[in-house]
Amino acid sequence: MEPVIPIEWFDRSAVSVAPALIGCTLVRQLLDGTQLRGLIVETEAYQEGDPACHAYRKQTKRNQIMFGAPGYVYVYLIYGMYHCMNVVTDRVGAPSAVLIRALELAPATLSTILLKPKEKPVRAAAGPGKLCLAMQIDLALYGTKLEQGQAMWVEQRSPDWQAQLDTGTIALTQTTRIGLTQGIELPWRWYLTGCNAVSKLDRAIVS
Repeated sequence: MEPVIPIEWFDRSAVSVAPALIGCTLVRQLLDGTQLRGLIVETEAYQEGDPACHAYRKQTKRNQIMFGAPGYVYVYLIYGMYHCMNVVTDRVGAPSAVLIRALELAPATLSTILLKPKEKPVRAAAGPGKLCLAMQIDLALYGTKLEQGQAMWVEQRSPDWQAQLDTGTIALTQTTRIGLTQGIELPWRWYLTGCNAVSKLDRAIVS
């Protein structure tokens, strides 16, 4: 276990937070004390003025959390069946968030999941909907404060992981976001290069 990231760490732009979250660990603590854990390997940034951002036009009941303090969880439902988990970033009144797109699940967490036939374990949380299923994240967690003792928190990168990044042993790929009709040209998606747990690999814009 690494130190828990304080909510003040999220008080900056989504495009700064998104790549910095790669290599950190998302922890989901259940009511019985069980912890589900996964290494964050893919993120997307959405921020003020971005036509793909849920808060682009106006504040609503659904997106109101994005206008509040950073370090809180924004969960929404897509296609009436899949949940997506975001971390609110930036200052109060500047709606922005980072979508957690994929996790590399810890072995103990993988053991709690019933995989589909022929599904590879490393792909169990390869996508925002799949990771929410794996981590038992739904609308009940909307507005959760990311801190230890709550239902979710984020732990810092391990020193070894950071050292590998600093020396180029591992790298991040930056590219455009997925499944959008607006803001499609913005290179605001990052993932761990070569990681099989990523939802979709793309040609890099920036490495």
